[in-house]
Amino acid sequence: MFVVIFYFLLIRPQQKKQKEHQAMLGKLAAGDEVVTAGGILGRIIEVGDNFITLEIADGVRIKVQRFQVTSLVPKGTLKGA
Repeated sequence: MFVVIFYFLLIRPQQKKQKEHQAMLGKLAAGDEVVTAGGILGRIIEVGDNFITLEIADGVRIKVQRFQVTSLVPKGTLKGA
């Protein structure tokens, strides 16, 4: 009985969240604005298999691992920040 409760309260929600994150990472494209796990807000310039290039300010570009992207933000957020 405890195993069933443990599954529905802990394991299943974590698996669902992981699937949603993988789907979001698969849809990343140039021009999207994202936030990384480190809190860096930037616009995607280039998407590779393992790394993406973010422009965090005019002319300032950094490469980050693709799985470090935590969320997409609405376009225009970078200008407002």
